[in-house]
Amino acid sequence: MRRSGGKMADGGKGKSAPTAAGKALTAEQVVAGFNRLRQEQRGLASKAAELELELNEHSLVIDTLREVDPTRKCYRMVGGVLVERTVKEVLPALENNKEQINKIIETLTQQLQAKGQELNEFREKYNIRLMGEDDQKQSPKESADGAGAKTSSAGVLVS
Repeated sequence: MRRSGGKMADGGKGKSAPTAAGKALTAEQVVAGFNRLRQEQRGLASKAAELELELNEHSLVIDTLREVDPTRKCYRMVGGVLVERTVKEVLPALENNKEQINKIIETLTQQLQAKGQELNEFREKYNIRLMGEDDQKQSPKESADGAGAKTSSAGVLVS
């Protein structure tokens, strides 16, 4: 019995659980939250980049179709099915799609900025430093006054 009790008391989770129930988060929880925010930010940026490519494709097709005869046949993919239409039928739909994509990109850009601000506030709140980010800035200070140990133990270091 003593051995199992000792393991539970020595485990980091056993001692930090009561403090985590209060206000303070453990270092693992802070890192997990930070990584979650970074992943959400990456997802937004990825989706915005994907839509930018789609917007460029729409612009290219619209510019090409404006130069041809409006009665000319063209083909459009609708729900996985290739449909024959004329340029005058397809062009307004493409322009409408382009406008909608622009609106979505604007919304994603606003969400991306808000997520970046949330991420920076989270970094400041929990004193998070990324590996390699502050190392060059702090190395002259550390060698001059030996405050390196104090700085590294004060915050959370994320790779």
